[in-house]
Amino acid sequence: MKRREPAEDARPEVARELFRAAVADAIPLASDRTHHEPPPPPAIPRSRELDEAAALNDSIHAVELLDLQLEGGDQAAWAREGVPRSVLRDLRRGRWVVDAHLDLHGLNRDEARHQVALFVAGCVAREQRCLRIVHGKGLRSPGREPVLKRLVLGWLAQKREVLAFCQARTVEGGAGAVIVLLAAR
Repeated sequence: MKRREPAEDARPEVARELFRAAVADAIPLASDRTHHEPPPPPAIPRSRELDEAAALNDSIHAVELLDLQLEGGDQAAWAREGVPRSVLRDLRRGRWVVDAHLDLHGLNRDEARHQVALFVAGCVAREQRCLRIVHGKGLRSPGREPVLKRLVLGWLAQKREVLAFCQARTVEGGAGAVIVLLAAR
């Protein structure tokens, strides 16, 4: 049996009636206009800006390390006044056994300063003399500059427990680490 199709003119009327029946209990909106909120502005990394400003301030106003020596190229080395140069030379050549190490990757400058202070104090308490502190090479820093490197060297030079420090040998981290010699008790 063949099904009969309604006349072409009747289809829109049937559709309207079905629609009205389906939305009979709906309440119309007061306004036919919809208000769309504009998207929020992009987030501004405030803590990163503050960290960079603080690092810049430290580099401008920090105590200048006049006795920071560049030996063997651009490798930073420092020894407290009165420490024989042979001690620094032995430290640079790896003649001291590293007793402990600290990795500062992923820390901001305040966290790094706190960790360095805790680490040095703990090593002094455990009578560990030779330390390695990995500050990183700054490959993911703005301008690919090692922000923590200069700060760590300054912090170490200000600690009375530190006799000397130098850039680590390549196998120990190279330009991304520093070897530190602490005074004996």
